[in-house]
Amino acid sequence: MDLTYTEEEEDFRRRLRAWLGGALPKLPPRPDPHDWPGRRAYDLGWQRALYDAGYAGLHWPRDAGGRGATPTQHLIFLEETERAGAPYVGANFVGLLHAGPTIAAEGTPEQRRRWLPPILRGEEVWCQGFSEPEAGSDLAALRTRAVRDGDCYVVSGSKLWTSHAEVADWCELLVRTDPEAPRHRGISWLAMPMDAPGVTVRPLRTLAGSTEFAEVFLDEVRVPVSYRIGAEHDGWRVTMVTLSFERGTAFVGEVVACRRVLGELARTARRNGRWDDPVLRRRLGRLAAEFTALWRLTQWNVSEAQHRPGSADGARAAAGGSGRAPGAGVRQGASGAGAGAGVPGVGGSFFKLRYSHARQELYDAAADVLGAADALDADREWVADRLSSLSYTIAAGTSQIQRNIVAERILGLPKGR
Repeated sequence: MDLTYTEEEEDFRRRLRAWLGGALPKLPPRPDPHDWPGRRAYDLGWQRALYDAGYAGLHWPRDAGGRGATPTQHLIFLEETERAGAPYVGANFVGLLHAGPTIAAEGTPEQRRRWLPPILRGEEVWCQGFSEPEAGSDLAALRTRAVRDGDCYVVSGSKLWTSHAEVADWCELLVRTDPEAPRHRGISWLAMPMDAPGVTVRPLRTLAGSTEFAEVFLDEVRVPVSYRIGAEHDGWRVTMVTLSFERGTAFVGEVVACRRVLGELARTARRNGRWDDPVLRRRLGRLAAEFTALWRLTQWNVSEAQHRPGSADGARAAAGGSGRAPGAGVRQGASGAGAGAGVPGVGGSFFKLRYSHARQELYDAAADVLGAADALDADREWVADRLSSLSYTIAAGTSQIQRNIVAERILGLPKGR
C-alpha cells in the first residue's frame, strides 16, 4: 500500500490550486439559503465552470463524459476544493452522485448520451423519488404504481422526502410495475421528467427551516418506457446500485470538510478558554483520529485500486468501494463517483455508519466549544450543520440498516428474524 503522492499527482494539485485561486474570486455572492432558484443557478454556474475547466466528472470514464482521471487525482480534487472553500455540489447532488453514476453503470448508450452530459455541464437537476409515507427504511414496501400502456408507464402514487424536487428537471423514481410479485421484485427504476402533467410538488420544512425536501404527488403521470433504467421489474437490483453510490461514495468528501471544521473548533477553543478543559481536548483529539482514519481508509482503497488494474475488485474500488471500504465525494463541486467504472461494495455501509455518528459527535462538540449563548449567535451555517447532522443516522438508510448489512454481508452473520 502506497499513500504517498507521485510528482505527477503533485503537479495536478498545483495546477488545480492555481485554477481555484483564479476562479473562486470571480464567483457571485452566495444566494440566500432559502432562495432555491437562486441556489440552483449558483450551483449550476459553478458546475459549468468546472466543466469548462475540465474538472467536471473528473473521475468519470471518458465514455460517460468524464476525464477518466485516477482515483487519487479525484481525492486531491476533493482536498483542494474543500480547503479553498469552493462551493458545495449543491442542488444537483442527486444527479451528480446518485442518478448519474447509476445511469452510467446501468443505462443504455442512448440513455447515457441523453442524461450524463447535461448533468456534467450543469444544465439539468435531478431529485430522488424513493421514500414514501409508508416506505422509508423499508423501501421494498413502496406502493407507487406504474401500469404499462403501450410505450408509456402511467404512474400514480406519492413520494416523501424528495430531495430538491422544488428545482429539479428529472426524478430518479422507484415504482411498482408488478403488484403481484414478491416485495423485492416487480419494481422498476424510471427517469421521470418533473414537468410532466400530473406531477405536484409540495415543499416540506425541516427542523433547520429549509425546504430542500418535498412531497411529490403523481396522478397518472405518463413516463416513456424508454426512460426505464434496467429491465422491467429489475428495479430493486438497480436501486441497490444507486444506494451503493449513495452510501459508499456520497459522503467521503464531507470527511475533508469535517476535518476543516474540527480545526476551526480547536482554534475557537483556544480563543475562548475552552481549550483548558482536558476532557474537551481528548474529545477533539479522538474526533481528529476518527476523521483521519476515515480519510486514510479512502486512500487505502484508492491505492489498492490503482495497484490492481483490471481486477474486478480494482474496478469497484476505483468506483468508490472494494467491498471493504468506500470511495469518494459529495462536498464541493464534485461530480459523482466512479460513474461507469463499477459499483461500490457493501463496505460503503460500514463507512456510512461510522461517518454518520462521527459527524453527529463533531457538532455535539461544536455546541460544547461554542456554548449555548455563542451557539445562538453563531454563523447560520454552523447552526444549520448542527441541526442537519441529526439526520445523518437516518438519511441514505438508517444506522440500524447499515449494521444489518455489515453483519450479514461483511461478517457473514445469520440474518435477523
